[in-house]
Amino acid sequence: MKQLIATLLLSATLGAQAQEEMSTVWETKLGHRFDYTGTGTEGRGYSYAADDKEMTVFDNATGATKWTGRYKDLAPKLRKVDELIPFWESDAVFLFDRKTGKDQLAVLDLATGNLLWNTENYQNLTDESIVYIPEKDGFAIALKERLVFVKAKTGEELWSTDKFRGAAGQYVVTPDSKLVMVNFIPGGLGALFSGFKNQIVKIDLANGNILWENTYIGRAERTVISKEFLYDLDIVGDKVFLRMNGMQVYDLNTGANIYSAAFDYTPDKIVGAPAGAKKFGVYHAVAEPVVVGDDLYVLDMSSKKSQYVKKYDRNSGKLLWTSPEIKEARAIPNMYVQGDRVLLQIGGNVEAQAYIYKRESDGQGGWKITEEWRIWHPNVKPNGIQAFRTSDGSLVWDSERFRKGITNAVVVEDQFVVCSGKELYSMDLATGAEKFVVPVAKGGVGNADQIMTYKDMIVVIGDKGVSTFNMKTGEPVASGKYKKADLEDVEGDRMILKTAKADIACFDLDNCTFKEFKARNDAVTSMSTDGNFVYVYDKKNVTKVATR
Repeated sequence: MKQLIATLLLSATLGAQAQEEMSTVWETKLGHRFDYTGTGTEGRGYSYAADDKEMTVFDNATGATKWTGRYKDLAPKLRKVDELIPFWESDAVFLFDRKTGKDQLAVLDLATGNLLWNTENYQNLTDESIVYIPEKDGFAIALKERLVFVKAKTGEELWSTDKFRGAAGQYVVTPDSKLVMVNFIPGGLGALFSGFKNQIVKIDLANGNILWENTYIGRAERTVISKEFLYDLDIVGDKVFLRMNGMQVYDLNTGANIYSAAFDYTPDKIVGAPAGAKKFGVYHAVAEPVVVGDDLYVLDMSSKKSQYVKKYDRNSGKLLWTSPEIKEARAIPNMYVQGDRVLLQIGGNVEAQAYIYKRESDGQGGWKITEEWRIWHPNVKPNGIQAFRTSDGSLVWDSERFRKGITNAVVVEDQFVVCSGKELYSMDLATGAEKFVVPVAKGGVGNADQIMTYKDMIVVIGDKGVSTFNMKTGEPVASGKYKKADLEDVEGDRMILKTAKADIACFDLDNCTFKEFKARNDAVTSMSTDGNFVYVYDKKNVTKVATR
């Protein structure tokens, strides 16, 4: 009887589906439609919505309008806006009128709507061409022939240099208040930067003098939609560490190469671009280097026919060992070093991003234009799991289980859990033996699209909702069944799924109950950074709903 009761209680937990709607905090109707939206943090306290003729900034707490205005009144040299680029850290927004024969740029104070400055001197700028540097409260702007640095509040040009080509990428402030940074070509503007070469420089921001420069291996870039840098720059002591398809290390004082454990890699053709894609990129197809104490583990993906794991001394760059070949892996998204094992996930989910623009006849002599900013996680084959010894790089085990498919794999302490899409496998790190195998169907949400960890649980994002499993035993814990939807966001204990029709469900990961909000097609949703709210932008309406 006790066993029967326990089974019934578990079934009730797995079958629980909260039908509760997200409660509305406020709803505001603006005086104009919007093509551009931006949600500020709750701490910042305001957000914006805009179209090509006017803009409104509203209060996050109440939805009340802070300011609204037509561009021709806010910035008299503008008649419309073809592009809007916010720089939250500087409380500024760049507005571009690109159809007057010469780009007109106006910069407004986001908090007040006041015009800060405007100019016609800077042409063909994109969001990647402009970098805000808070240490000097200025913008580094990449032009065709030079890099200029201007004051954020006035637009006054402090200096320019023709010795740095391309856009300013990630940077680090040195102990003596100089900058070390790399350059890159903004997407689609490669032809503008004649004579471009990969540069890493140390620059004096006071006058633009290049104190030293060197080259780097690979391609510095940002994701096309979320605009994340795909590399890291760090200073440790008197060394500069550039993590980009491996690791490159420079002397902070002179810029001299100390060592390079890097390679060129471009994920060509592993995922096809969708129809109408104007911008497209595939990311996270190669696992990042792993540092354990003084040891550095790097994936060498320079050859398309064979790949290797290499272990280096992190301080000197001395190569300690090279693993046996990993043959014809098109993607290796995850590498973990746990105890005396290096674990590889071969194939599986990668990330793709695209800006899609379609112009189609409306059947009445006009045109229908649709735009989509899409982020998704396609699956790349071949698949496999391999483990190598940290001492000498020799292959310890190779699991045959995952030849047909992998979504992804996660490691927490001594647990290595791999998902095939249909089953969860807990693998023994030392031998590859299976500690448990659990069908994800036990979670009640169909096959898995991907997995992640939360507390002591495996979270399965499935075809029809979210379920959780005990990390140690594989037993199902809770389930929330929903319709077909994609992962939109995760903040703390809150997870947002969004359907193709823009309906959203916010799951409580502690028990998989959820609240939903039924939005109209093409509505834009944005989760607050604390996970407590979602902002829904729909035609002229902005609605703030609570996730708790």
